[in-house]
Parts: sequence; structure tokens; C-alpha cells
Amino acid sequence: MDLGLDAERIEVPGQTAGVILLDTTALIWVDAGHPRSRALVARRDRLYVSPASILELQLLQESGKLRLRHASAEWVLEDDRWLLDEPPAGSWFLRAAEVGWTRDPFDRLLVAHAQVRRWRLATADTRMLERLGPSASVEL
Repeated sequence: MDLGLDAERIEVPGQTAGVILLDTTALIWVDAGHPRSRALVARRDRLYVSPASILELQLLQESGKLRLRHASAEWVLEDDRWLLDEPPAGSWFLRAAEVGWTRDPFDRLLVAHAQVRRWRLATADTRMLERLGPSASVEL
């Protein structure tokens, strides 16, 4: 099904490096300086985060499954290492509905976000890496 998403692509004027969307694990690892994120940071690509990651971080903290050095997920908005991107919800959620190979709603939203923008998704998730392939992902 063609959702007419070509108009959704963002062009960043004067940018020579690529644009990468961080999945939630990548976001946590970049923030913590995890060794597996160093190559990503060194690439000099423009990094973006999804509103889906902010919600996922908050839910993980509230449930006790994740302990961050920050009191709430709002820290993501204040960090200058990345920008928050907010794709139009209609096309984003329609695309997420097509990602039928995972039942994780956050994985669906992150994959769809990257696809709508035509950005590569930085992830350590082997299933996402296999499904997206090297042209649509960055392995951590």
C-alpha cells in the first residue's frame, strides 16, 4: 500500500553526514557513553530521537525495569547531542501498523519513524537489524 509518505522526508540543509534515528537502547547507550555507542558518536551523523523513546523510557523507569541517572524522561529534550523529531502522527502510525513482524509497540513505532523519514535506525536489536538490513540500520 502506498501511503504517499515521500513528502514526509526531511532534508537537512548543508549537512554532509547522514541522519540517524536512535532506538531507545541506542539513546541510553549514547547518554551513558557505552562502548558500543562510541563508533556511532564518532560518525558525526546528525542524531535524532523519537517521542516513542521518551514514552518508553518513562514507562521503563516507572515499572522499575530501568534505572537512569535522570529523574524523568524529559532529560532527552534538553540534551544537545540529538534533536527530537516529530513526524506527522497519521502517516507514522499507519506505517507502524504495517510493521507486523514484531508485537512490541515501541519497536513498531521506532521502525516506522525511521521509515517515514527514510533515516537509518541505530539499534543493537538483532531482529530489527535483520529485518531492516544494512541500508536502513546502523548496528551497535
